[in-house]
Order: sequence, then C-alpha cells, then structure tokens
Amino acid sequence: MTHEKNITRRKFIRSSLAGAAGTIVLPTIVPASVFGRSAPSNKINIAQIGFGRIAMTHDLPLTMMHDITRLVAIADVDSIRMQAGKKWVLNFYEEKTGRKNFVDISLYQDYREMLLDTSIDAVIISTPDHWHAQPAIEAALTGKDIYLQKPASLTVEEGRQMSNIMHRTGRIFQQGSQQRSLDPWPQFKKACELIRNGRIGDIHTVYVGLPGDPSGPGEPEMPVPDNLDYDMWLGSTPYVYYTENRVHSQTDIESRPGWLRCEQFGAGMITGWGAHHIDTAHWAMGTEYTGPVEIEGSAEFPQSGLWNVHGNFKTTARYANGVLMHVSGEYPNGVKFVGSEGWIFVSRGAVQVTASDPGAEDTELLALDASDRKILDSVIGPDEIHLYESPEQHKNWIDSIISRKDPVATAEIGHRSCSACLLHHIAMKLPGKLYWNPEKERFINNDEANAMLSRPQRWPYGTNYTLENFNGL
Repeated sequence: MTHEKNITRRKFIRSSLAGAAGTIVLPTIVPASVFGRSAPSNKINIAQIGFGRIAMTHDLPLTMMHDITRLVAIADVDSIRMQAGKKWVLNFYEEKTGRKNFVDISLYQDYREMLLDTSIDAVIISTPDHWHAQPAIEAALTGKDIYLQKPASLTVEEGRQMSNIMHRTGRIFQQGSQQRSLDPWPQFKKACELIRNGRIGDIHTVYVGLPGDPSGPGEPEMPVPDNLDYDMWLGSTPYVYYTENRVHSQTDIESRPGWLRCEQFGAGMITGWGAHHIDTAHWAMGTEYTGPVEIEGSAEFPQSGLWNVHGNFKTTARYANGVLMHVSGEYPNGVKFVGSEGWIFVSRGAVQVTASDPGAEDTELLALDASDRKILDSVIGPDEIHLYESPEQHKNWIDSIISRKDPVATAEIGHRSCSACLLHHIAMKLPGKLYWNPEKERFINNDEANAMLSRPQRWPYGTNYTLENFNGL
C-alpha cells in the first residue's frame, strides 16, 4: 500500500515524538532475547529510506542477505524509485527463497509517516548528504536503530546534534564507514593496528589522496516530474529550480547523481571519500574523538555552471599530537602514514562499491604497501593494541542491534570524521591558517569561519526545526 504525503511536519513531531508535556519520550532498549518480538519469527524489521544506487547495489543486498533481517518498507520522494525499490526487494527475496511476494512491503513518499510504524525496528538511510542528519535524528526519536551512509552530516552543527541525540536515546547507530570492516577491505584494520603498535615508529605525517570533481555546464530549468516531491527533496536547503542534473537521473538508478557535485547538497569529494580516508587516518592515529587544532588550504572552484564543488585542492591540518595531515588530489587515492622508522600506504586497490567510484581502475597501486614489506608480516601480539574487529559493516550493525553493544563506527566517530572533512572544506574557502578547538568545536577568534559551521535551514525541514519542538534538549 502506498501512503500519500498526508501529514504535516508539525503533526509528525507532536504526534510521534513528544509526550503530553512536550518532553522527549526515550525509547526503551529491550534485551536481545525479546528484540523483534512483534515481528514474525523474531526478525529485525528494517525500512529503507532512499532507493538509489547505494541502496540497490550495496546497503540492501548486504543487509537482506542475513536471515534475521526482513525489509518491510521503502520510502523515497521519487515514486518511480520507490516502486523500483519494491520490485527489486521482491525479486531479491524470490531468488533467495523461491517464493513470490515473500514480504508485504509498505511504500511511502514521506519517510516521516513510515517512522510512525512501531513494528519497524531499524532504518537504513541512503539519501543525499543534505538528508542525512535529520532523518537519523527523527528515526532515533521514534525508537529505531540506524544505519547511515557517510558522511554524517551537511554541517558540523548538524553532526553534533545528531551524535548527541544518539547518545541521549541509546539507539544503535552505524556509520557507513566500510573501511573499518574486514569485508571487503581487511588491509585498513591491519594498517591501523601496525601503526598503533609502533611498527613505523612515531607518526609525524599523513598524506590523504582524494580527487576533485569536474565542473559542469549550465542546465536549463525543467518541469518537475510528477513522480518527484521536489520540495521535500530540497529539504532544508534553499529553493532552486529543478533540472535533472541537479538531482538524479529519471531513467538510470545506478548512475552517479548530479547532486554529488552541487555544494548546496554536499561538499564534494572532501566529504564524499574524505569521510572514509580521514576516518582511516583517525583510526590509525588514535584521534577518533577529536580533530585537528590548525588547518589551512586552497582550492579551485568552478566560476560557472551547475556543478560547483571543489576541483583541485590542497589542505594541511595539524593535530595536537604534532601530526601533519596533507590532503590533496596530488597524492595517490589512499592514505600514507610516515613515521620515524618507515611508512605504510593503504587503499582499496581495485575493489569498489559502485561502478562510478573514483580511482577504482588504478590497479598499479598495491592495496597495502610499506617502506619495508617485512613490516606488513609483523604479528600483533596478545598484549598489544587490537582494534575493533568487524566482519562487515552491515553485519556488524545487525549484530549490535541484537547485542545492544556499540558497532565499529558510532555516531560520534562518524561525526568526528565528517567534521574534520568539513574543516578542510572551510579552509579551502578562507585565507590563512585557522585555529580549531576540538573540544568546543569552534574556531578560535574567527567569526567568519564559525559562521560556516552551520547553514540556514529552510522551514519546515531541518534538524533545528526538529529539535526546537522538544524541551530539555
């Protein structure tokens, strides 16, 4: 059954998230032994928010392959994609079980109505970057556990709000930081453990290789397709006219969408892939809950055309431990750690998540390399540092839903990786060196830079509007 967009933002907040006195109703965390008790055969009922290339080729298959999960609902502002998602899910289950119509899938153009369904235990959010923090916060406040594609947020302020809500509600939150899991890239954990245990001495420099994005031609205004709720797709960002290359293809779900190259909806590659590589650097450096203290940089930005995220760039950040992190497309796509006794380089190699992953065809680089390859054969002893072992990011999330123990990439870890990326983005735009206080999450004596930690949010969307409707937050 398809539910039309028939509730207002205020009605949603008042009816589902607030108690009679206007205070938050925190969801109860039930023991694993009774989790999913309302679901058939104690399945984890999961809903998908956003059905695009990442959901179809990555998030859904890696979740639905596990028998304990059951995909029961799909929400998408594009009704064509929503219907395509239902067909894809039913085909997946038919191939897996041999049964047609294995599940009854509810469809929603407004995910907020879906969140009112108390039989749904968890949600996967595979939406554009500007639609990450808000649905994650609302899902937590309605008692759902969350798997959220990276990056964590559009702004530093949104990310902080989201992490605080996850901590407050106790929901299980997993950031889609796949480089933390053994499948498909075990080399990242290995590299980070070798570095944490001093195999290349004291780290002093990190090189993060990230490409830029090309500019694009101007695009004419087009009629909004009848199947797309364009106002909701824009969400908290300013109104701009519709053109297909600003949103996503109306005919090819697996193609790279145009919004990825529009600053209104994201920051470009610095958060797109930076959320992965800078997270890896943080993991190896032991700086997962902090950030840099100084940062500076420059970048080329398109002067015309629809696509306006950064092109070629170079930024440098210094951490409190003295480590310098250089980020640029001048370096190979990956992360190189340089220490007093050698270096280690780690990347995805030729393995990719989607066909449009940048750098995926660069097969000459070794996925894991070192100044002396004997370093890579070193065994981590039982009394040394052993990092969190996650088999696969979605499986780790599912296991955490059952156990109620933290997954490998919590909301705070995801926020800190994303906020570091956003600091690099701000440094691209402002001259000189910026000084950052990672505890207060504010720039020191720089009002212009601090103004870039948030953006105005268009009513009736946004994290601010959501949270302003509750007391005690």
